[in-house]
Amino acid sequence: MSRWNGDPVLLVALAVSALAMTRLAGARRSAGLAGVGVLFVAFVSPLCALTTALFAARAVHHLLIVTVAAPLLAVALPPRRALGMAITTAIALPLSTAILWAWHAPALYDAALGHVGIYWIMQATLLAGGWLFWTAVLRGRPAEATAGIIGGAVQMGFLGALLTFAGRPLYAAHLTTTVAFGIGPLADQQLAGLVMWVPGMAPYAAAAAWIATRRWRAMSLDGAAA
Repeated sequence: MSRWNGDPVLLVALAVSALAMTRLAGARRSAGLAGVGVLFVAFVSPLCALTTALFAARAVHHLLIVTVAAPLLAVALPPRRALGMAITTAIALPLSTAILWAWHAPALYDAALGHVGIYWIMQATLLAGGWLFWTAVLRGRPAEATAGIIGGAVQMGFLGALLTFAGRPLYAAHLTTTVAFGIGPLADQQLAGLVMWVPGMAPYAAAAAWIATRRWRAMSLDGAAA
């Protein structure tokens, strides 16, 4: 609990980001500040240090970035109109899925934990892929957005299931780092899979409920107008 990240470059970047969010208005401002707050938890709090030891903590870390910070930033920082029209779930879903799965490939994951530059490329691309996906969901029509959410939930759950049922530890970076916490590397990997498989579904379910509620309200208004 004492391992807070005091990297001055990171702290300045988060402070500048928070200051930029205060210049927004209304819901965008609130979402932006919340998104920066989530990134603070992910990269400054002791959770960040724990991710170097436990893959299960890394799973929580990635979920915070992809399914919490990214949608908040998608609300706060929508794309310009021309770019927004080009962002569809047909493009965003496979691209964000490819990014997430690529960084969970053992060779790339181990490389990221062994090199600071690759590590930050991993984090930046995960956040960018998440922003792209949730931007497409927020801007899409109800049917398109719902299909995107289902696709996102399926790929997250499938990745979690693969990690849960893998018969051996896949990541060399965690072969010896889990023992101090009283858990073996395989059990740690299985716990990470369960985190992605079960709690990882919650943001997608919440998004689907939000879309359904918005659609129901629109139908109610149309009915009242008729």
